[in-house]
Amino acid sequence: MSGADTLNPRTRALLQAPIVPTLLKLGAPNVLVMLAQAGAGLIETWFVGRLGTDALAGMALVFPVVMLMQMTSAGAMGGGIASAIARALGARRREDADALVQQALWIALGFAAVFMVGALLGGRWLYSRMGGTGAALDAALTYSHWVFAGAALVWVFNSLSAVIRGTGNMAVPAIVVVVGTVALVPLSALLIFGWGPLPGLGVAGGAISLLLYYAAGSLALLLYLRSPASGLRPHWRRLVLKLALCWDILRVGLAGSVSTVATNLAIGLTTALVGRFGTAAIAGYGTAARLEYLLVPLVFGLGAPLVAMVGTSIGAKQHERALRAAWTGALLAFLMTEAIGLWAAAFPQAWLRLFTQDPQIIEAGAVYLRAVGPVYGFFGLGLVLYFASQGAGRLMWPVVGNIARLAVAAAGGWLALRAGGGLTALFVAQAAALMVYGLLNVSTVAGGAWFGRVGWPRSTRGLLRRLQA
Repeated sequence: MSGADTLNPRTRALLQAPIVPTLLKLGAPNVLVMLAQAGAGLIETWFVGRLGTDALAGMALVFPVVMLMQMTSAGAMGGGIASAIARALGARRREDADALVQQALWIALGFAAVFMVGALLGGRWLYSRMGGTGAALDAALTYSHWVFAGAALVWVFNSLSAVIRGTGNMAVPAIVVVVGTVALVPLSALLIFGWGPLPGLGVAGGAISLLLYYAAGSLALLLYLRSPASGLRPHWRRLVLKLALCWDILRVGLAGSVSTVATNLAIGLTTALVGRFGTAAIAGYGTAARLEYLLVPLVFGLGAPLVAMVGTSIGAKQHERALRAAWTGALLAFLMTEAIGLWAAAFPQAWLRLFTQDPQIIEAGAVYLRAVGPVYGFFGLGLVLYFASQGAGRLMWPVVGNIARLAVAAAGGWLALRAGGGLTALFVAQAAALMVYGLLNVSTVAGGAWFGRVGWPRSTRGLLRRLQA
């Protein structure tokens, strides 16, 4: 290993620069990226909404599964990739950091195959169990088959982005995403509605435009990694599978994947419960819940630099800096997501009318936002500490937190309907689940979960004294 290597400027900044300015500087490109991606998704939803309620409901059925793939590739496994590279660079293991790039791509292709086969073979069964019938189910299957046929493009793009973010470079993935999004919006409209001699492809057009975006973005990221400007020198000529390095990614990424599955399963189960109230209710919930999904990329804007900063600090044995970075990010995430949630609860129609004018859809979506919006801050709090825990390589308690969220959402929703409650009671259970998720993550990180048994110290200083003892 190359332990004698000097630190490059990005790694040095992660270890030595002031925490708040560094987080904000590194987070700003990511927030821009996530806003651009979320904006593109919302515009696509607006386009599909013009095709009618069945198309919108069909997209709502597929959306949790697409987001499962996105969050697994970019957040869970992507976090494992970024964490492994950050820890290797922090410990001055440059050769390992270079070799991790190829291992990340092996893992990406393997998971892409799993998602593709699962969605193509099991899509009809899943979407029908979630309440899809008739034209809505047909629209769901059309969109799903196209998206998951190109699953490898999604996985490669998100894995390469994670590789670059692990070095502390947030700008390059940001530039690629923003430029791609600018092209994606008109391309989606063109393929969905058609123009001149080009026929409109409907919901399939939205999926195809998305895959073209990921293909172009993956090529751009590969070209950057091969350039002298890259902070890594990955091995391309020899295809070598290094199990020890793969496990360094997988031990964090698999735990994160369990957490991601639990998050999306909670939303999928809620969609199935909402399906008892009809197609309009599914469309209303799916449209409203897109705001919750919008919080994920916004928090990811802070979470991605936290993965790099915490991981590099842990690799360099700077535990106090790792913890202070985590709590700083947690405060910023809570304030941001709570402000959005309170706005949504106060003005739900302002959000919903962006996508539809159907009064039944708007009514169902407004019930969700009024019940769940006021606790969005707890979701942001738990999620950003999940990213910080990825950097630390310690994900047991964030996984437990997400499983607890799933249990409360599923059991609470079932009991609400069993007791004869309507949509309000069902969504109150979802709000309680988000609070459990956030509070459990806060309490366990504060209790020393990154460094051993949870011991409930009263402060970061108390935790550090316990570690030194």
